[in-house]
Amino acid sequence: MFWITGGVTLVRALTKDSSSDWLNTLAEQTRHVNWEGFHFYDLIFPLFMFISGVAIPYSILSKLDKGSTKKELVIKAARRMVILIVLGIIYNGTLRDGFSNPLLESVLGQIGVAYFFASLIVIYAPSFRTWLYWLFGILTGYSAVQLFVPVPGVGAGVLTPDGCINGYIDRMLLPGRLYGGSYAPEGLLCMISATGITLMGAVAGHFLQHDGKTMYQKLYILSVIGVGLIILALIIQPFYPVIKNCWTSTFNLLAGGISFLLMALFYLIIDILKWKKWAYFFMVIGMNSIFIYILKAMVNVNYTSNYLFGWIATPLGGRWGELIIIAGNILLTWSLLYYMYKKKIFIKV
Repeated sequence: MFWITGGVTLVRALTKDSSSDWLNTLAEQTRHVNWEGFHFYDLIFPLFMFISGVAIPYSILSKLDKGSTKKELVIKAARRMVILIVLGIIYNGTLRDGFSNPLLESVLGQIGVAYFFASLIVIYAPSFRTWLYWLFGILTGYSAVQLFVPVPGVGAGVLTPDGCINGYIDRMLLPGRLYGGSYAPEGLLCMISATGITLMGAVAGHFLQHDGKTMYQKLYILSVIGVGLIILALIIQPFYPVIKNCWTSTFNLLAGGISFLLMALFYLIIDILKWKKWAYFFMVIGMNSIFIYILKAMVNVNYTSNYLFGWIATPLGGRWGELIIIAGNILLTWSLLYYMYKKKIFIKV
């Protein structure tokens, strides 16, 4: 969430108009690829979904153990899905535009749908092995649809913005406009595919929750899975490319593999080595992530930052002035979240 709330803007400002190759490479990683390929910025969304999946064994299986019924948990997951879909539509400006040509698909909506279906699998699967069967089925079934189901007038396996089956189905079934014009990056098929990376997070959560394994065994398992998924994605990528905008299974494998490795890394740092103090700044942001994501879209924090810090930024001008405004923006955002954290105000869905 730090990157979304100002970290990316800060990096772009620091690397702006640089003649250094490594800084230009860094700046490029803070932007989405146009279609095929993978940048750091493309990881933020699937990583968020992965982390929501990690929470599933803790939030669902623990409640089943405490006596909650499966029906109660399904209703709760469904309610969360509906709320996130509605918030996503509001985030897209539908209310502001008076429902004229609405944009219905959204990041929040995809998180809600994927979390719901991943939760259903965890709730009703008779064993952990069944989770893996479902995960394999989602990834392979989705691949088969994208590669072998023909689009009328185009053919099968044409993974372009206009030719992929994702866009064809979205154009047929989704009312209003599509974010990508001819396709929706968070469209109907993408939501199904994204269930895969949420379920990967649930798998990671299962191993982290496992009482029968030592910390270093858990670290080893997460690392091996992560490396294995990345290698598999790179092997398949030449004939089934990594594309976030139509959420190919190779994108799931690559993003999921990196997510497993990051989970392993931070498990080592925070849980095993107990190096926790450095993470306090980021923890404050993460405790109200959905709230700040929506607030940043609805409130012009940059205007407030200009008002409060403009007396320093204006005389300096140029890059330094821009950096002060951006840093002020991050400070204001974090201060609000810190106040909420200290007052134990946690807005959850």
